[in-house]
Amino acid sequence: MRAKKDELLAHSLLFSGLPREQVEKIAEIAVTKRYGKGASIFFEGDPGIGFFMVASGKVKIFKTSFDGKEQILHIFGPGEPFGEVPVFHGNPFPANAEALSECEVLFFPRAEFVGLITGNPSLALNMLAVLALRLRRFATQVENLSLKEVPGRLAAYLQYLMEEQQRQDRVVLDIPKGQLASLLGTSSETLSRIFNKMSEEGLIRVEGKTIFILDSERLKER
Repeated sequence: MRAKKDELLAHSLLFSGLPREQVEKIAEIAVTKRYGKGASIFFEGDPGIGFFMVASGKVKIFKTSFDGKEQILHIFGPGEPFGEVPVFHGNPFPANAEALSECEVLFFPRAEFVGLITGNPSLALNMLAVLALRLRRFATQVENLSLKEVPGRLAAYLQYLMEEQQRQDRVVLDIPKGQLASLLGTSSETLSRIFNKMSEEGLIRVEGKTIFILDSERLKER
């Protein structure tokens, strides 16, 4: 397990490029935790006593309105950190985290991790880069939710997947369509209608979780 942990950390966005000895020190403070599908990892308002990284499976970060409506903020997969903002200010977690599938995560206690950052400026720079990327993603999401209609949000998400999966002709949805609807701020029924309409217009072809991109230029115009 230790070798697997070291490999995961060394290839993660947060710790890539760090010397081996620093990765080993980080691995020493990382605590492995396992969660079943649907299990809560933390709730909004819980003390920010550390942060996490997905080792396997997927984790969703979300907020819930007073009337029980869920808005997914992001979905994280292997090698991606989450809940890391409290490391810097010690405030409670600003949202909820839940396992979308059976998953394994690494937990980094705040006090121990801050001690490592103090002695390793390169680690702090990596964290700032990840937080800057996270801020850009959230800014894009806010823009999509506030300025674009649902078809435009879906088109933007498909383009994001094309970049992430490094494909031009197809993408594979890595979350159920119900979860995707929540991420895009709409209902499952509305999302299904939009998928059908885009298919009728010749923009995409849907085969299960695989979405074939038939006209990427027109898709960008949505």
